[in-house]
Amino acid sequence: MVTSRETEKTARVEQVPVTIPNLSMKDLLSSIPPHCFQRSTLRSAMYPIWDLVVIGSLWKLTTIADTFTVALPPVARSLASFSLWSLYGFFAGLFGMGLWIVAHEAGHGAFSTSKSINNFVGWVLHSGLGVPYHSWRISHAKHHAATGHMTQDQVFVPWTRSQMGLPPLDSARDDVLGANVSQAVQNEMWEALGDTPFVTFVTFAFYLLAGLPMYLIFNTAGQTRYPKGTNHFNPSSIIFAKHQYSQIVLSDLGIFIWLGLIVASCYHYSFATTFRVYLVPYIWVNHWLVLITFLQHSDPLVPHYRAEMFNFQRGALCTMDRSLLGDLGPVMGWLGAHATHGISETHVLHHVTSKIPHYHAWEATYALRERLAAAGIKLVGRPGGWAEVWRVLQECRFVEDEGSVVFYKNSRGVAAAKPVFHSTSDVEDSGIEIDK
Repeated sequence: MVTSRETEKTARVEQVPVTIPNLSMKDLLSSIPPHCFQRSTLRSAMYPIWDLVVIGSLWKLTTIADTFTVALPPVARSLASFSLWSLYGFFAGLFGMGLWIVAHEAGHGAFSTSKSINNFVGWVLHSGLGVPYHSWRISHAKHHAATGHMTQDQVFVPWTRSQMGLPPLDSARDDVLGANVSQAVQNEMWEALGDTPFVTFVTFAFYLLAGLPMYLIFNTAGQTRYPKGTNHFNPSSIIFAKHQYSQIVLSDLGIFIWLGLIVASCYHYSFATTFRVYLVPYIWVNHWLVLITFLQHSDPLVPHYRAEMFNFQRGALCTMDRSLLGDLGPVMGWLGAHATHGISETHVLHHVTSKIPHYHAWEATYALRERLAAAGIKLVGRPGGWAEVWRVLQECRFVEDEGSVVFYKNSRGVAAAKPVFHSTSDVEDSGIEIDK
């Protein structure tokens, strides 16, 4: 029998000390070789061409291979054909994510020195992947300007204790930092938050398969202070300024054209053909986008800031580099990085300065990591994959309503990390363009 005294026992958790950065933007940017900031339109254009060549080659090889299944018995033929097109969908979706990243870089002005070329390439590629180009570009710039800010960031903003409907913090039995939490409180938290494997799986599947359209249409996992009905398709949305109205209309036009082409394709080729050739890779692209961005900004060791402690460089360093598919071995790790142009592996650098093209990002990342390591900052997380999404979903449940620097707590109210503060420095930013 467990007594009330035993359930109130507190076992101190050994937390990982996380250094709260106090580096200036000048310090961070000066660590990067100057040539890494150079953009070449011709070189940038080679990457989406390569992505399309690979996807087209995968389609052709799969089509040829599928003809050899005709000689098989009906059941075996169906299974073989399904397997071939499933593999096509997976790998085409991976390289389709590469096209998404090129469009994303164009939105940051990293594809070319020409704003017109950036916007044209970004609008075409993003529209072709079902994303409203300017709408995403504008909200994404706001995300970069306020990454990790509890009231200004645009996406993956942690829910607080009160938003989760949990009882107020009891300092006699609980700890705001999540290091000393009584067994009784842990049990109470688990009763309120502990999910069954089935619930976790449903959440896992929902995030990865429907996360992007739900965010664009319903602001799911977006900034919680936005009013109900906020979305990326309304030109009058709170997300956008009045002078951006025409840009949102142009973005919506791209989506209408995209939808029209899908419908026309279904009539011309059949729904089955459109589904396996385009829609399955499209679903995989959405999946990769959510998986990558979720893991870049969600981890028990990543801090979030309230206004009094936030500055641009702290927000920029409120993310992690991860080897996409690295948990499946070095070959898959290489393929994941190659197909998606290293967006997961060089993401910290991308937040420090978003105008560096991906083909310079590797060299710039290694240089930046040296400077961060000298300051006691390590922002390389575990490899990014499905197992890591599962772990993070379980470990990152809520943050406290109080505190200027907060870390996620798990379903027992325990936090894996604690902040370590050093001297302060001046606040600077890196010129994120939001209103243009």
